[in-house]
Amino acid sequence: MPGFAFKAVVIGGGYATGRELAEFFMPSGPWGGLAAMLLATVLWSIIAATTFAFARKVGALDYRTFFARLLGPGWIVFEIAYVLFVILILSVFGAAAGAIGAAMFGLPPIVGTLILAGSIAGFAAFGNSSVEELFKYVSFLLYGVYALFLVLALGTFGDKIAANFAIPASSDGWMLGGITYASYNIVGAVVILPVLRHLHSQRDAVVSGLIAGPLAMAPAILFFVCMIAFYPGIQHEELPSDFMLRHLEMPLFHLLFQFMIFTALLESGTGSVHAINERIAGVWRARRGTDLGTRPRALIATVLLIGCIFVADHFGLVALIANGYRILAFVFLALFVVPLMTIGLYRVVKGGSPADVSA
Repeated sequence: MPGFAFKAVVIGGGYATGRELAEFFMPSGPWGGLAAMLLATVLWSIIAATTFAFARKVGALDYRTFFARLLGPGWIVFEIAYVLFVILILSVFGAAAGAIGAAMFGLPPIVGTLILAGSIAGFAAFGNSSVEELFKYVSFLLYGVYALFLVLALGTFGDKIAANFAIPASSDGWMLGGITYASYNIVGAVVILPVLRHLHSQRDAVVSGLIAGPLAMAPAILFFVCMIAFYPGIQHEELPSDFMLRHLEMPLFHLLFQFMIFTALLESGTGSVHAINERIAGVWRARRGTDLGTRPRALIATVLLIGCIFVADHFGLVALIANGYRILAFVFLALFVVPLMTIGLYRVVKGGSPADVSA
């Protein structure tokens, strides 16, 4: 489940459409791109394993508790950065859902955006069990569609894939691409902390973290291999997935793939909103001694979604944050990865009984 949840937060709109793959991996060529993806996978696994082990050690099932234990009063700095991050990604997800509705059914973009917002609020309202079921079943759909896409792509333009893999290409910058992409997305490891309640030992935590990397990257590798058929031109396409689907000339599969992208947006958005709900629920439980109910969860999700998807775009906040997106990635590195792999790792290995975070 932690691996599925991590994949859910990572995939989002850019990974599912192939845009992020074209941006971070395609410039290094076919083999360099694969090397960068493998490096990112290893980094994800190591950091996720350490994150889960530290979270269980200190009894953290939400990002506020996690960073309060790791950074002390400095946790508030991460929360500010995370809220900015959520505003950006939910705005992008809403725009992507609107574009899918417009492209596939000729609907006004606002319709697709509203459907996504309503779906995210609905799943987030019912808490952990609802969110985890979403992660599980969407994962089956996603892995199945990507596997089918690979089969269809190999059958349709497999000769082009083999030919382009055989062409000598510069692999310069593959290491930087892998590190950048891994750093850009690793915040997902703390977003999905609520699902760690299923872990019963530190071994569970480490194993869950180690397999999270491959589970999250496997669909990307399948998709990247298909993209090589149109290397190098495809790296300049705004929506590589749509570009390739048009070349397949299979309308029904095109529709299925777009539906899969919508569900990927849904699980990524739900995971991000659920993390904020669980952060608020922890404070609510501590102060009132009761769990945060369905209606408050739905209200929080709805207000957050309205603010992120509509208001932020209207006032240009999305563009402002987008211009500093890489800065946020460095902030996450400074506030999360560096303290975790030093202070956090030391606390994990120095001994002592971990706190019980199981249900």
